Amino acid sequence: MTHHSDTRDKDLGQTNRSKVEVSHDQLPLSCPMPEQKLWNAHPRVFLPIEDNGEADCPYCGTHYTLKDL
Repeated sequence: MTHHSDTRDKDLGQTNRSKVEVSHDQLPLSCPMPEQKLWNAHPRVFLPIEDNGEADCPYCGTHYTLKDL
C-alpha cells in the first residue's frame, strides 16, 4: 500500500502560505520577523526583498511583498 501523506502535506503547504506586506522601515527583512515569537520558529534568514519587491522564505514559504516600492 502506498502512503501519499507527503503529497498532501506539500499541497496544504502551498495553499496555506502566509502573505505579508512590509515597508521600507522594516528592512532589512528577516523571517521570522523580529516581533514574532521565536520559541517555535525556524532559524532566522534574511531575505533580499529590495531586488524586485517580493521574496519567499525558503523555510516556511511566507511570501513577502514590499508595499511602498
